[in-house]
Amino acid sequence: MALETIRWEGERPGHVRMIEQTLLPAREEVLEVKTVDQMVDAIYRLAIRGAPAIGVAAAYGVLLGIQDAGSASAEDVVGRTREVAATLAKARPTAVNLFWALDRMVARAERELSSGASGDGIVAALFAEAHAIYAGDRDTCRRMGEIGADLIQDGWTVLTHCNAGALATAGIGTALAPIYCAAEQGKRVAVFADETRPLLQGARLTAWELMRAGIDVTLITDNMAARVMFEGRIDAVFVGSDRIARNGDVCNKIGTYGVALSAHAHGIPFYVVAPLSTFDPSLDSGDQIPIEERAAEEITCSFGTRTAPEGVKVYNPAFDVTPARLITGIITEVGLIEQPTMEKVEAALARA
Repeated sequence: MALETIRWEGERPGHVRMIEQTLLPAREEVLEVKTVDQMVDAIYRLAIRGAPAIGVAAAYGVLLGIQDAGSASAEDVVGRTREVAATLAKARPTAVNLFWALDRMVARAERELSSGASGDGIVAALFAEAHAIYAGDRDTCRRMGEIGADLIQDGWTVLTHCNAGALATAGIGTALAPIYCAAEQGKRVAVFADETRPLLQGARLTAWELMRAGIDVTLITDNMAARVMFEGRIDAVFVGSDRIARNGDVCNKIGTYGVALSAHAHGIPFYVVAPLSTFDPSLDSGDQIPIEERAAEEITCSFGTRTAPEGVKVYNPAFDVTPARLITGIITEVGLIEQPTMEKVEAALARA
């Protein structure tokens, strides 16, 4: 059965149901999110994570904040939409899909206001917009999977970092989508999954998700990636992204840059799979991408067990940036951007 990471439950009023990812793989539980504050909390503490899924969660978070405002004036509904979006925007700073979805929701509300819609009409339009973001993500994941599957040969072994599968989207994933589609085509595909320290998204989520789907997966620690490349075990690397600059620099989970360097050193193709909504055309390069720093306890006391001395200084960036020169191609819903440059990225964005 396909994973359903997030969905809207009911009509108006309704709420959001999502897989509680902090409990995986030990327990598979559904989290019921009914308020904006609960959605902010779910995004911040990674109950829902992955750039596309965060975008869907943000759109649905707006609905949670405005669904009972139908009797208000159109101006008040738009004002409330802006307020809710501003609150949700504080949940996490790096994944651009969060801001993309919120901007899209606010823009829809403002267009409806300009066209003379009533308060209830604006609420109804926002419901349609949020559901369109959800449906669009599912379609985009499938399209990227089909494009990426063409790059995978029968018998290949792919390495991936963090989790960019169904758990990170409303569909079949980004980086894992080509693997799923290739398997559907009858190709034999195996995966090496980096555990992805410090929160072990590869060990807890990717390994669980791939095993559930019947994909051959081998778990390794992050510092084994270069070794398995040296041994000739890896044919290609597929990763996702949280934000991509206009020049093709890619921001992804911490450790991705090191994987890209190792792949480059060993002559292994390195692919990024991400929808156009993950591109941030306002940033010329990856140097401008804000990098989230998370709590020291994620390293010193991970999963409740102290593994470092009390009082030790900690640096805990959640992401790093891989320069475009190390990237073989970026797979988007409009096609493959080979050896990305600013001109090639702009051309892809123009086809959106």
